[in-house]
Amino acid sequence: MDDLERPAQGLRALPPSCGPVRLIAVDGHAGSGKSTFAARLAAALGDDVPVLHLDDLASHEELFEWTGRMLAQVIEPLSQGRAARYEPYDWNLRRFTAPRTLEPAPVVLVEGVGSGRRELRPYLAWLLWMERDAEESWQRGRRRDGTELSAFWDEWTMAETRHFAVDPSRSHADSLVREFPQGYEVLPGPSATARQNQIITDGDRLKPPY
Repeated sequence: MDDLERPAQGLRALPPSCGPVRLIAVDGHAGSGKSTFAARLAAALGDDVPVLHLDDLASHEELFEWTGRMLAQVIEPLSQGRAARYEPYDWNLRRFTAPRTLEPAPVVLVEGVGSGRRELRPYLAWLLWMERDAEESWQRGRRRDGTELSAFWDEWTMAETRHFAVDPSRSHADSLVREFPQGYEVLPGPSATARQNQIITDGDRLKPPY
């Protein structure tokens, strides 16, 4: 079940969505396992597929108000076939640090809560949603981070709830990802199901990656 080669093949076959880049998003609740899944999917995709973590664009003061940085520092240059340069946020130092470069690779993964938000969806080739409910995800995250971050998690869960209430990602997901002890299961999402006939008609040009 952990064989992600078939989904990876489908994603590599998608047409570019952001200039020359196939921008693939992995969204879901905090603590749902996005980072781990994105790392395994990147390995299955091969060729040193880069993963952009939205934790690098958010900050303590702007948990979800990072869209401007994403569009200006990442989306705009990639859409023009240029390398992106962004300043990752250090959550311990509470400041943005030295710039990093993100090359316009054939496939780029972006993972993080809100990576499927409406401002980014026009640039996405595919949107995957981690199929784990909010409370279970947050409990996992709290256990991972320990009691010293309890106050932050209290603030985060309220902010995340507000975000998804006005800008849900799951209803636009092309694939749903379920995690099991033995691996992952990738299923058609609400968006792919709604346009299934179009996918079939388009044939090999746009195969669903599952």
